[in-house]
Amino acid sequence: MTEALSLLLNRRSCHALTAPAPTGEALDLIFRAALRVPDFQHLRPYRFLVAEGEGLERLGASMQRAAIAAGQPDAVIERAPRMPLRAPMVVIVVASPKPNEHVPEFDQILSAGCTVMAMQMAARGLGFGGVWRSGWLMHDRGFHTELGLGEAERIVGFLYLGTPSREPPPLSVSDDPTPLISWL
Repeated sequence: MTEALSLLLNRRSCHALTAPAPTGEALDLIFRAALRVPDFQHLRPYRFLVAEGEGLERLGASMQRAAIAAGQPDAVIERAPRMPLRAPMVVIVVASPKPNEHVPEFDQILSAGCTVMAMQMAARGLGFGGVWRSGWLMHDRGFHTELGLGEAERIVGFLYLGTPSREPPPLSVSDDPTPLISWL
């Protein structure tokens, strides 16, 4: 089995992340991997917001303000500032569709989503760990405003990156794709 295939077949989210986060050439390679996702007409309909260090605290404060504005329960409001602190780096992946007569907006959003997976896999290949998180903040326009997103932009994922403090547990689901396949 090739290394690339092994990387794909053994992909697991790593929730136990600690410093260091990728930096320098490693981080550059992770972002370069994002640029290789399917992207008809090379629109690059995505962008990345990176938080580390004090930026994680600023991101947490933005999450808390959004939780308050959205009327979230007290437990969510209280937890919000700590959410980004689960890893030394958070990359917010933003779908930023471009007007194009040949590439529908949906296709462009899918392309943006693919960048999250590509970056997570690249990070793993470089010895780092990552987890793709979602949640209500992805869909909250108030939070989007907090981050300065445009009206047509939307978050497709929060990629938490760092060094695994322990390996993820083995997969607990079947690797048999047969039940998911229908032949036409």
